[in-house]
Amino acid sequence: MAPMGVRLSPLGVAVFCLLGVGVIYHLYAGVISSRWAAFRQGSRVDLRDLLAVSVEAAVLGGTEVKKVRDENGLKEKSKGKTREGVDELLTMGDLQSHRKMFNLISNTFPDVTVNSEEHDNTVDKAASWSRDIPADILDKIDGGKDVPAESVTVWIDPLDATQEYTENLVKYVTTMVCVAVDGKPVIGVIHQPFTDFTAWAFVGQGSNMSPRASYSDSPPKAIVSRSHSGKVKGFVQDAFGNGTTIIEAGGAGYKVLSLLAMPSSDTGSMDQADVYIHVTFIKKWDICAGAALLNALGSYLNILFRVLQLIQNMTINLFWWAGVWMSES
Repeated sequence: MAPMGVRLSPLGVAVFCLLGVGVIYHLYAGVISSRWAAFRQGSRVDLRDLLAVSVEAAVLGGTEVKKVRDENGLKEKSKGKTREGVDELLTMGDLQSHRKMFNLISNTFPDVTVNSEEHDNTVDKAASWSRDIPADILDKIDGGKDVPAESVTVWIDPLDATQEYTENLVKYVTTMVCVAVDGKPVIGVIHQPFTDFTAWAFVGQGSNMSPRASYSDSPPKAIVSRSHSGKVKGFVQDAFGNGTTIIEAGGAGYKVLSLLAMPSSDTGSMDQADVYIHVTFIKKWDICAGAALLNALGSYLNILFRVLQLIQNMTINLFWWAGVWMSES
């Protein structure tokens, strides 16, 4: 309380308070500014770490795929039909792989959107990244490739070539992870569970894969789907001639690998093709990882541009080893 006869000036009190606010602002402006900037920017993701997690997820998913197949515990059922009327199969291999892959990536990068071919309500909060970065990734990829988490979308295919999986044609089976930044595939991982080989690539940074020494485009060997072929054979023959060799195979991941140089231990079991053509509906988790892998090896684009010139007026889904496709119109 003010002494008797002394009155506080309201204007003086206001000036004093303003000075106090000014001092506090001066002292803490830097802190407030940095925290506001961090809030606006959101979390960030190191893409090298995400590549390592993607490899680990594909391998863990592959372990489940192989285990279910070895134990003959597929419990297959149809989850619907394709646009062409073919059953889309679901097995325990698909689900178990999905649970491992989806939960590992989601738990490690909770701010990143993860899309999977399969859907399941099983949540495994214990799934965590080992923090191990494979030696070949450490050797080829520098850290610090940070991007905003909101710009990243991950597409996973927990079991590619489910039809062939049920037929025990396991060489076609893969697990795949793709990382897209601002909608563009930049990381691709394709894992073969039954040979334990993993192909990976980071566009503009490096890969453990390489193109083959030579390709043919007069005519090319064309690899096509054996279970979702549509009218692809007629298209290939119209485009390249009746003498074109057509290889029927399962799985988009396998068909991408057939266009590349494989380790000598796998060469005998792998088909080798020059062009991969698909003319029926195909989904992002089928082709995203392959697109990233092939775009990372894009120095050979000129070879297949001649193929595009032959068929550029056709409305198809085209996907070749250089990683270019014309989407369905």
